[in-house]
Amino acid sequence: MTTLVACSHGTDSAAGRRTVAEIVDLVRARVPDTKVVQAFVDVQEPTLAAVVDHERSMDDVVVVPLLLSAGFHTAVDIDRVVRPHVEVRQGAPLGAHPLVAEVLAARLHASVSHRWFPGDHVVLAAAGSRNPDAVVDVAAAATHLRRLIPAPVTIGYASAIEPRITDAVQAARDDGATRVVAASHVLAPGYFAGLVEKCGADVVSAPLGVDPRIADVVVERFRSA
Repeated sequence: MTTLVACSHGTDSAAGRRTVAEIVDLVRARVPDTKVVQAFVDVQEPTLAAVVDHERSMDDVVVVPLLLSAGFHTAVDIDRVVRPHVEVRQGAPLGAHPLVAEVLAARLHASVSHRWFPGDHVVLAAAGSRNPDAVVDVAAAATHLRRLIPAPVTIGYASAIEPRITDAVQAARDDGATRVVAASHVLAPGYFAGLVEKCGADVVSAPLGVDPRIADVVVERFRSA
């Protein structure tokens, strides 16, 4: 057997903590014969290092990042825990999977009450990272999303790289958009979700949150690893 370690960033937000815990519960329900444990790279405990050290003494381990793109946490924080151990592997982050785009589209449809207008423009609002792989992941998410909604999609980032979300929102307006909708490309309520809410868009979708499709992607990443 192999243990699945669901590794998220960690948050001070009580709503964010509940959301991630509920997603992990959905994952457990999908793999009832697999041990599924939580770990965190920051803010919360137990730390990923502590969990991996404990679990690898009993079983092989796959760490699945509950993160939407590659970046510092996957390439450094998680990698430095995983790499020294042959019995520990790392799965891919979640965000470039088409099912995640389906959830994002559902949140967008709900945010506009399922009514789209010709002047609408969507800004995919991502956390942001200087890691080139993260840029590729977010671009893939935008490509998937464009197939699912009847509005143009551009990208904005909350940190690290340009364009920032607020600038992307303004650029959409400068290009003639009459309603700008920010698509919260974040997993749960917390710091980055708060930044998206303050970006100046006319409408902001809810974070991806608890959804069976998110759990399905986690399980797929686990099995692929």
